[in-house]
Amino acid sequence: MTRIPPAERTAIDGPTWALGSSPWQTIPPVGGPRTRVIIDNDFSGDPDDLYQLVHHLLSPATDIRLVVASHLRADDPFDPSGRSATNSAAVAHDVFARMGLTSTEIIVEGSNDALADRTTPQPADAVDAIIAEALREDVSTPLYYVAGGGLTDLASAVLVEPRIAERMTVVWIGGPEHDGLAVPPPGAMPVEYNLLIDPIAGQVVFNDSQLTIWQVPRDVYRQCLVSDAELRLRVATAGPLGRHLYDEVAQVFAMVAPHLGGGAETYALGDSPLVLLTSLQSVFEPDPTSSRYVERPTPSLTDAGAYAPVDGARLQRVYTWVDTRLMFEDFFLKLAEFARWRAGETS
Repeated sequence: MTRIPPAERTAIDGPTWALGSSPWQTIPPVGGPRTRVIIDNDFSGDPDDLYQLVHHLLSPATDIRLVVASHLRADDPFDPSGRSATNSAAVAHDVFARMGLTSTEIIVEGSNDALADRTTPQPADAVDAIIAEALREDVSTPLYYVAGGGLTDLASAVLVEPRIAERMTVVWIGGPEHDGLAVPPPGAMPVEYNLLIDPIAGQVVFNDSQLTIWQVPRDVYRQCLVSDAELRLRVATAGPLGRHLYDEVAQVFAMVAPHLGGGAETYALGDSPLVLLTSLQSVFEPDPTSSRYVERPTPSLTDAGAYAPVDGARLQRVYTWVDTRLMFEDFFLKLAEFARWRAGETS
């Protein structure tokens, strides 16, 4: 579980910066951001979301508009507090402080509770902020809603203002395997983990909305393995921020080892495709060209967390393979470059 910072925590010493700048790059980026992104994640849960957040914030091709701090299910062992969205916001603020990032106004808290039914939104500051960003008329860059957990706040925003569905693409880490593409892993949860956070919200997004979905289902996010050696030598060595990221994963290793018959040498950074698919697109005809997907009619989600076909449904992308080489090498290099700048090194 991600450790919740104390309320009195202060910013770590070192240089500060704001979104829209990349002072750690000795050769500055050419041109402005090509995409807008709303990040939605359950930052008090599995620490893979911290890696995704840091990676996205260090990616100058993306204009990060909001960081939505969302909830876990009430009985989640990572954070069973019942205030996981509030804790998630505290963790996001902690990451910003560790990075010296002053743009904390973009962090918004989502609902601490899942949807009760498919017609009633859960009010939250995040819902209002999502709608406002989606309805902007002063920008033309494409808007991506990238979600690494449940879909409560997005579903609530669509219920409040259905027009936002035509103004964004949703990239979601979640959902079970699709028939004909993959099979569940041994001992799989009956309902996939991220869908289980709020199954009703999943139904609103898949069944009831017209949102365009790029889905990274369980079989694909489980591809995103890094070794402990990579984390020790390429993350833990990258300054205080890198050591913090490593320590959060090491804590999970220690927590699960007694229950799984010993230690493991790999960890799935399953939320990292959110960066790959939005920030690392090709120069010409922008798209995540190094990853693979199929287009299928968007299925409905059943109460049991399975897919059901829908005649005439809108198409969605289902990713079948992601370019982990590009994704992780880009992260390791950006983290190291950032750490040198924070340490006062010039090259």
